[in-house]
Amino acid sequence: MARVMGTDSGTKSYDIFGFDDETNEVFVDESIPRDLMVSNPSIVVKRLKNLVKTYRVEVVVASSGYGIPLKPAYEASYEEIAMATFISEKEVLKGHRILGLRKLLRLIKEDPELNRITYFTPGVIQLPTVPIYRKINRIDMGTSDKVYTAALAIARHAERFGIGYRHVDIIAVEIGFAYTSALAIRSGEIVDAIAGTAGFPGYIGTGFVDGELVYAINNIDVEFPKEALFRGGAAWLSLQDPFKTPIDEFIGKQPGYELMLESIAKDILVLLYSVKPQAVYLSGRFIRIDRFVKDSINTISKTVKALEKHELLIMKLESRGRVAKEAAEGAAIIASGLAGGRYKELVDVLRLRESSGTIFDYITIVDKKKLIDAYSKYIE
Repeated sequence: MARVMGTDSGTKSYDIFGFDDETNEVFVDESIPRDLMVSNPSIVVKRLKNLVKTYRVEVVVASSGYGIPLKPAYEASYEEIAMATFISEKEVLKGHRILGLRKLLRLIKEDPELNRITYFTPGVIQLPTVPIYRKINRIDMGTSDKVYTAALAIARHAERFGIGYRHVDIIAVEIGFAYTSALAIRSGEIVDAIAGTAGFPGYIGTGFVDGELVYAINNIDVEFPKEALFRGGAAWLSLQDPFKTPIDEFIGKQPGYELMLESIAKDILVLLYSVKPQAVYLSGRFIRIDRFVKDSINTISKTVKALEKHELLIMKLESRGRVAKEAAEGAAIIASGLAGGRYKELVDVLRLRESSGTIFDYITIVDKKKLIDAYSKYIE
């Protein structure tokens, strides 16, 4: 058996979680402020190398942005890294935050101590388990870390009820600082998702945007920047600056609080078309606030019962991490599977090794080749 690690690159922090696959001992559970990672990605590389050496880690799964088909870091191309962190050349010059992750992925790829034991992983759009017709004109159906959350939820549900991974039918919800994402898991496979900028409003992110609004903005000589995707959400509606105010102060603050609770319920309702869940698991930064968990469960329960006429089991996704978020442990579980450890079957059920393509493969509204050409250029 192996010692393994996983990472999660969130809007607020870069989390690292590691455990011994045989003894279940947790040997790392920590968080690096995202701003620190953005300003100096080499700090993360040094920390990972130190942990690998100290604990003789065999496999690391590294948060890979929008996603790269499963492969060791050294096999990933610079073009794949560019698309996994895609951003316009103009915004590269402005120094957008996502460049921190881009540089980190490059450093891992080029580091001989990490690049053969570290794996880059896919986003939901690159999984063969999601039907093509659900991918049309979608880019973000869930970044790589959302797949990690799904892995942890499948593992916990199977363990809790004593069933095989292929018998797991659940919805996994991650309520993060920027966005809320929900994934439909049927027979242990991710089959649908409503996530990030293609979902209902999150805490700071506006979620899906009216196409007419994008058209209107682009025609008043103002480009629609990536940074705009991190505005307009529930926090802003309650006139709260999320970057200056603790999230605890948002709890109960209307009308944004109601928007956020309703949005989570709507995300789940959309996915009831794709799976009839045995349970819904809630994860992410917000579930560490007890009142928020209670209010979320009440809102979801009332909504689902009104439409489905039955009770639905809704619970927190339990993680062994006290500091690192659930996705980091999910990444470590995938690392265990890749190492041939206790979660090998879970990786097989998720069909991660069959992941393929780019995040632009299913675009029909414009020429997808132009998108690939434009965003596959590696620029720092």
